Amino acid sequence: MTDIEIPPAIRTFIHATNEGDAAAFVAAFTPDAYLNDWGREFHGRDGVSSWNGTDNIGVQAHFALKGVDKSSEDTYVVTLTVSGNGYNGTGPMTFVLKDGLIASLRIS
Repeated sequence: MTDIEIPPAIRTFIHATNEGDAAAFVAAFTPDAYLNDWGREFHGRDGVSSWNGTDNIGVQAHFALKGVDKSSEDTYVVTLTVSGNGYNGTGPMTFVLKDGLIASLRIS
């Protein structure tokens, strides 16, 4: 793992998922957030909440942090191992932050 400090919103994203806290998970995103999961697009907190219910906490996902790289002032590439009753595997998630919250998340 790198020595880069993980921003609070990304820490919340991981912790809320692992604790099954849907309210905290959605609150980590901006009201106009954009989430792209392998080409499937979700918009706003309602979209994030929908994705969370079908692809994340809703399928008992659990994240193990493997690494984090800061690619620009507000962009972080976080490598997570995902387990649960949905997708299982390791891969990057690209987070763009705005005002301390997740404005964009791209999973690919």
